[in-house]
Amino acid sequence: MKLASYTKDGTPGFGIVTEAGIIPLNGRLDGITSLQELIENDGFDAAQAVTDGATLDPADVTFTIPVGQPEKIWCIGVNYGNRNAEYKDGSDLPKYPSLFVRSRQSFVGHGVPLERPRVSEQLDYEGEIALVIGKGGRDISRESALDHVFGMTLCNEGTIRDWLRHGKFNVTQGKNFDRSGAIGPWIVTADELDPEAELSLETRVNGEVRQKDTTANMMFPFDVLISYLSSFATLSPGDIIVTGTPTGAGARFDPPVWLKPGDVVEVEVPGIGILSNGVADQETNNA
Repeated sequence: MKLASYTKDGTPGFGIVTEAGIIPLNGRLDGITSLQELIENDGFDAAQAVTDGATLDPADVTFTIPVGQPEKIWCIGVNYGNRNAEYKDGSDLPKYPSLFVRSRQSFVGHGVPLERPRVSEQLDYEGEIALVIGKGGRDISRESALDHVFGMTLCNEGTIRDWLRHGKFNVTQGKNFDRSGAIGPWIVTADELDPEAELSLETRVNGEVRQKDTTANMMFPFDVLISYLSSFATLSPGDIIVTGTPTGAGARFDPPVWLKPGDVVEVEVPGIGILSNGVADQETNNA
């Protein structure tokens, strides 16, 4: 099942994505008013029972990130083996995942432009697979970790590269610019696409393939990430884990190739779909 969040004529909605369109779930599930509440309240079976109703054309809605207010968005750095070599620092493969957190405000939904900020032209793309936690927990074993996955979605973990170097030991600034990344277009539930399967990931800029790899090359697979994160923090339903990007980001070109207004970035995983976003300059100071 594919589940999406959106707005239509300014009103929030959520629904099941089918070939015929989106079946709205607003008002059809007892006590559940959003996709986030569906996940938090174990509403999968109730949603799956909805098989009919008028559909919306996806072109008539504005997609938002599937989980509107996740408690935590964890992001994993340098998780594909060839990305470690890409740094050309001679380092051994890491023993533990690198990670940082991002705010909800740093992401937009499918079809909404990424924002290049006033203070930098170094907006870069990073195509990734994101896990959505369905069943929370602490000290989750690797053996049971994938039982905690509600489903998967896609992420363009947009980054302002020069701001990554503002701090000596952190990348928080460059990873949290408002509207610099995207998540979506929907969540594919774990019963439809097995998180244990080998998945192919491709990122394109203006139709040109920039990143291409498979989850078989991850240094820390999904089950390891869930177990590791839960060893120090309780995972909650609706939490998002952005699992790492392959080699080929714009920063690694010589000279670097940054995103600019008018560019279109597509992140694709067969079985999930395509996350597509244009690029625009920051227009207003929202202070």
